[in-house]
Amino acid sequence: MVVHHCIKMDSDSHQRVSAVSEYSHELDGAHHTAAKAPTDPTDATSRVGALWQRVSHADSRQLLSTLDQTNPDAIAQSIRSGHLLVVDRKRRSGLIILKEFHAEFAGPGAAVGGLFDEDCQAVIIIGDSCLMLPESPDERQEAYKIRRQWIRLAQQFTDHSLPTERARMILNQFEIYFDQDTIARVPDAAFAQLVGVLPNTIRLSRRSLHKPSLKVRTQAD
Repeated sequence: MVVHHCIKMDSDSHQRVSAVSEYSHELDGAHHTAAKAPTDPTDATSRVGALWQRVSHADSRQLLSTLDQTNPDAIAQSIRSGHLLVVDRKRRSGLIILKEFHAEFAGPGAAVGGLFDEDCQAVIIIGDSCLMLPESPDERQEAYKIRRQWIRLAQQFTDHSLPTERARMILNQFEIYFDQDTIARVPDAAFAQLVGVLPNTIRLSRRSLHKPSLKVRTQAD
């Protein structure tokens, strides 16, 4: 699964968004590719402007004051409605954002919501997640940049042709940031959608990674 998002900022800090999304979903040997035509930058800019008119900074602040951040359904609803939030960069936390044909991980410092997650179907909370409000155009720009970096990281994994290798790499990457108990609570299907493999491939890779090593007895023992 490969997803590209390009975000450009003009000197007045108004977003001009040119988005090209390409989904390549490999089902362990069966290939399905759907390409999405580039969005007209003028049209994208108009959509961003309309979104900001609909969801004001004050609205988002009010949302955060009442949002149950332990409730995945509530978080999904808030980011679908256009509120632009940021994952607290000081915590080992994040959100797996599930979409129709793929999933994206938004780790510490990454933007969620706004124009880019209108197609969010559900979210999975990883760690002790905390969402914050970007207070300036510079903070929004930085959050977009970090979100894109997390997407590119997942893209590096999907560049590998072997599904088992992609599964191993995504699991290893998450175990760098989170403990095994946290990772164990993430459904196989969620990891599968991040790198375009079958849930069963993730399940087998989990078993392989955590298989206890056998000590070989020698004559000296």
